Amino acid sequence: MSGAGAYRLSVRLWRPELSVAASGQATAGFTDIGIDFAQLTGLLQGEAVAAGRLSGTATHRMTLRFRADVSGGWKVTVDARSFRVLTARDRDGGRRQVELMLEEEPA
Repeated sequence: MSGAGAYRLSVRLWRPELSVAASGQATAGFTDIGIDFAQLTGLLQGEAVAAGRLSGTATHRMTLRFRADVSGGWKVTVDARSFRVLTARDRDGGRRQVELMLEEEPA
């Protein structure tokens, strides 16, 4: 288990949104949910994960204090880097930490 001091990295969370204009045209984007603090770890090449409708190769693991709203499809930014959330899970079932499996997006 990571202590509170482990969450030193400032990250910005983005929730996917779909807006539909009166004309019926849909536009996909992201809504800024705000800043949180996390621990980020790189993974070895080739560690793969499949998450329901999303699939990809996980490049990083991020741990945050528990929050129930984050799920696959969200985006996390760290400075100029952007990551797609592949999966989110309650790390130990105790609602203390959420573990995100991430795929770094090309710059």
